[in-house]
Amino acid sequence: MKIIVLQRVLLGLFAMSLLACSGSNVPGSGGLWGGNIISVAESKTSNPNAPLEKYAASIRLLPYVDARNTGNANKIGISTQLVIGMSGSELIVDPEVSAIVTNSMHKRLEDSGFALAETNALYELSGVVKELKYDVKVRDEISIAIESTLKEPASGKVVWSGIAVEKSDRFAGVSGNSKKDIANYLREKVAVVTGKTAEAISASLMAVRPDLFNLAPGTRPIQGVTVLAAPVTSAVPAVKLAPPSVQVPSAVATGLLLVTSRPARARIYIDEVYYGLTPLRLELEPGVHKISAKLAGYKSSTEKVAVRKAETTEMEIELQR
Repeated sequence: MKIIVLQRVLLGLFAMSLLACSGSNVPGSGGLWGGNIISVAESKTSNPNAPLEKYAASIRLLPYVDARNTGNANKIGISTQLVIGMSGSELIVDPEVSAIVTNSMHKRLEDSGFALAETNALYELSGVVKELKYDVKVRDEISIAIESTLKEPASGKVVWSGIAVEKSDRFAGVSGNSKKDIANYLREKVAVVTGKTAEAISASLMAVRPDLFNLAPGTRPIQGVTVLAAPVTSAVPAVKLAPPSVQVPSAVATGLLLVTSRPARARIYIDEVYYGLTPLRLELEPGVHKISAKLAGYKSSTEKVAVRKAETTEMEIELQR
C-alpha cells in the first residue's frame, strides 16, 4: 500500500510540474487537461445477440427524471485521488445524468428486441434516477438505483414497475484513474442497471402477452430488480387426460421443454443441433438430451435434461463470464 501511495504522489508531482512549465495547460483551459468535464457517450456498437427482427411489443421511451438531491444535474460525486486529465474534487459528467440513463435504456431496449416508437406504441416507459453516485477513493465506489414504470398509454394502467440497483467498487490500478476510465466504468454500470430493467420487463410481458414475442408464457425473477407491479396472468384451465382405454393422440407422445437463460438471448443447441435464442419453447422426444448455451462474452454451459412424455420441463441456465 505504501508503494502505491508513493507512486500516486510521484504521479501527482509530475502532473503539477507539467502545469508549472506551461501556462496554457491550466485546468479547464483545454490544454494538457482538456477541462474537467467527463464525457459519457453511449456505445453505438450493435449487439450481436440482438434479434434480427423487432418484436411486436412496441415501447415509447420517455426521458428519465433525475430525482437526486445534488443541486447539479451533471454532478455524480467527488474524487479524493488524482484523476489524470482533470483537477478539483467534483466529478462532472456530460450529458446530464438523466440523459445518460435514458440513452442507456434506449440501447438496452433495442438490444432486447423491442420496437421503439414515438407514436402508437403499445406501452410507454418512464422512470426516475433515485441514486447515481460515483466517488473516486483508494477504490472507486459506485451506487445506482433507477425506478422504471411501464404503462398502457390508452388506459394509463401500470403493467409493470420496479427498481433496479447496482453497487460496485474497483481498484483503478497503480497509475490511478483518467477521465476516460471513469466514463467507461460509469457507462458499464449504468448499462448493468438498464439491462436488468429491460430483462425484467421482457420476462413480465412474455408471461401475459407471449403472442407479441412468439413465445410460451413464463416469467422469472431478475437479480438486482425489486418488482413493484407486474401483469397478472389468467388462470390456465387444467388439461384433462384421456382415459386409459382411449388412444392417446400422437401429439402428446412428445414432452414440452421451456428453456430460459440469464442473460437472455443465448444460443441454444440440443444434441449438437441449433434451435434458437432463449427463451425457447420446444417439443422434444422423451429421453435425456444434452443442452448447450452460448453467448458472446460468457462461458459456454452444457447440461443434461430429462424430457418426459406429455409433461412440461422447465430449465434455466445461468451463464458465467
